[in-house]
Amino acid sequence: MNEATKVYWGSLTHNGWTIYAASTTQGLCCVTFPNQTFVDLSGFVSSRFPNANLEQNEHLLAPYMVELEEYLEGHRTYFSIPLDLHGTSFQQSVWNELLNIPHGQTATYSSIATSIGRPSAVRAVGTAIGKNPIAFIVPCHRVVGKDGSLTGYRGGLDVKSALLKLEGMEVSEKGCP
Repeated sequence: MNEATKVYWGSLTHNGWTIYAASTTQGLCCVTFPNQTFVDLSGFVSSRFPNANLEQNEHLLAPYMVELEEYLEGHRTYFSIPLDLHGTSFQQSVWNELLNIPHGQTATYSSIATSIGRPSAVRAVGTAIGKNPIAFIVPCHRVVGKDGSLTGYRGGLDVKSALLKLEGMEVSEKGCP
C-alpha cells in the first residue's frame, strides 16, 4: 500500500447496535462488533494499512451496509459483497473456512482445524477466529465448543447468542443443542 491509499468507512445503527465498517477499493476489510467503537476501527486500519488515509464515505459503503442490515433484519442468508481480508496465511485459511459454514448451522473449533488440514491446531484456530476482522459476514459467531457451548466471542456472548437466534437456531444458557 502506498501513501495515497485510502480506506473508506461508514457506520450503521440497528436495534441499538452501532457497527462501523471499512473498505478498500478491493472490498470490505473490517466490520466492528457492537461493543467496539470508531477508535477500534481506526486502530485496525492503522495497523493493517499503515500509510492509508481513513476517509468517511457512506455512499461507497452503502452496498456493504445494505447487505449487513438485510442480514440483521433476518432477510439475508448469504453475502455477495467483495472482501479484502488481511492476515497471515493461517488466519486466512481459517477465515475462508468460516465462510463455508452455512447460515443457520454451526461448526466446532476442532472441525475447523480438521477441515484446514491442521487437526492439532485447535487453539491456533481459536486465536485466528478471535482476530477475524469482518464480524457477521465472516461468521465467527457460528463456531461453538465441542459440546455446543457458546465459547468466547470478541463481540460478547449476548451478541453471539442473538446472531445464532437470528439464524433460526435454538440457543439456551448452555449453548446450542
